[in-house]
Amino acid sequence: MYNVIIVEDVKLELKGTEEIFRNEIPEAQVIGTAMTEEDFWPLMEKQQPDMVLLDLGLGGSTTIGVSICRTVKQRYPEVKVLIFTGEILNEKLWVDALDAGACGIVLKTGELLTRAEIQGVISGKQLVFNQPILEKIVSRFRQSVNAEVMRQRAAIAYDIDEYDERFLRHLALGYTKDMIAALRTMPFSPKSLEKRQTDLVSRLFPQGEQRGVNVTRLVVRAIELHIINPDNLVADE
Repeated sequence: MYNVIIVEDVKLELKGTEEIFRNEIPEAQVIGTAMTEEDFWPLMEKQQPDMVLLDLGLGGSTTIGVSICRTVKQRYPEVKVLIFTGEILNEKLWVDALDAGACGIVLKTGELLTRAEIQGVISGKQLVFNQPILEKIVSRFRQSVNAEVMRQRAAIAYDIDEYDERFLRHLALGYTKDMIAALRTMPFSPKSLEKRQTDLVSRLFPQGEQRGVNVTRLVVRAIELHIINPDNLVADE
């Protein structure tokens, strides 16, 4: 047997979740339920559970659950937190919850909450997800892999080295050539970078389109060819 506290601010959903535990997870004992943060902390002080099943949105806020999760892990590091949320589109919120120490996330869609997910968390498994969120994760993984493959192919096709990529990436971030030349990872003078820019234009554009290409057009072309990823533009230190 193990003890669970459920935090859910919608009465009907709270009742439904309790029914899932009662009918499908009999080895779990629900020792308390809370609809607000104010109700939750006295429950934790009264009896520490093995797991908290936590909704992310409470009282109209979509972030309070993340704050509760973080505080639980700070005060009671041995208590496991599983997110059970209807925030099915807010992927940033999922990441925030995992960063706050949640063991996993179950979306309130598809097959909802199952015994396998609860047992996975109790047994110490990390990153417990149900089918709907797994499908989203796999979709993003595919996109990431495909983008990397296209970047590698473009690097070969256009003879792009690490300095070309770094140069284009910092141009995309709005760096001037003087600023790029000052980077520890770029051992080139501004004049050398000017020549590199001209050379990149000759490699990335057909001969009839090279005239008058400015920095902005060069960067756009590099993005079009998947040489740099607009979703991963990070400056070097």
